[in-house]
Amino acid sequence: MLPSVIDWLLDTDPAIAWQVMRDLTDAPEAAWRAERRKVETQGWGARLLSCQDDDGQWAGGAFVPAGFDWAEWQERGQPFTATCFALTQLREFGLDPRSDRAQWTALMVGRNARWDEGGQPFWDGETEECINGRTVADGAYFGVDVAGIVERLLGQRLDDGGWNCERANGSQRSSFATTINVLEGLLEYERATGGSDDVRAARRSGEEYLLERRLFRRLSTGEPADEQFLRLTYPNRWRYDLLRALDYFRAAGLLDDCPPDPRLDLAIEQLRARQLDDGRWPLDWKPGGRVWFEMDDGVGRPSAWITLRALRVLRWWQP
Repeated sequence: MLPSVIDWLLDTDPAIAWQVMRDLTDAPEAAWRAERRKVETQGWGARLLSCQDDDGQWAGGAFVPAGFDWAEWQERGQPFTATCFALTQLREFGLDPRSDRAQWTALMVGRNARWDEGGQPFWDGETEECINGRTVADGAYFGVDVAGIVERLLGQRLDDGGWNCERANGSQRSSFATTINVLEGLLEYERATGGSDDVRAARRSGEEYLLERRLFRRLSTGEPADEQFLRLTYPNRWRYDLLRALDYFRAAGLLDDCPPDPRLDLAIEQLRARQLDDGRWPLDWKPGGRVWFEMDDGVGRPSAWITLRALRVLRWWQP
């Protein structure tokens, strides 16, 4: 690994730097935890927290901003400034869940945020599996009891082992995107609570759904299920790509204390093929829609988030 790449990552933002220290340089825990504490007061984390409403929400809404005109979605793309996306981003930044600010946020969101779809309290979950998977991950991370959402997700697993947000509309086949959202939620829940045999069984079946397809292929033909899965982006939010899946399997492997599954090999090849000559990885694409601020230099330019995730996946794959 080129030292200059590590130096570049360390200089980007505390949200990146602490993960570099923990995952790539084996810094002492006291050192990376000290860097992690900066997320609340410096850089992107502090900036996102400064956008928070007085009632604990962001943009006055759970899934979309208050007063959102749905025509904007068609014209500019989905907005990503509401509460659910901010909470996921703070989790990925690594805001200390034990901090007073994090605990206040979780409490106030529970009191004041209501889902746009049906007015349910935020931590009771929505109806879509994608949204509920991320809500489980965020709730578990911030110490909220999300066992009720977990139970619903366990009952919504499809016969092929995964999940699909279109199940309520009659779909019988799982989707890559819904499955990764739910898997990340179950993994975070298991990490926070210890999980249960049922949770572990559901996680294993979802993992098998992706592994059988080598993370990006159709089971029937072996062709890419969607060329977009091979193009890397960040933040992913609800979207799937092979790096998001690889980073999940790395996290799951570390929790389970098991070696990488050899069926990840084709996805690893695709990831290595995207690396630039200077050792970094570019942002391949990004969606439109409202955001609070940008965290990259644009499509085609090196991405710190993608580079961090790619390097730690490859380090895990081949220590």
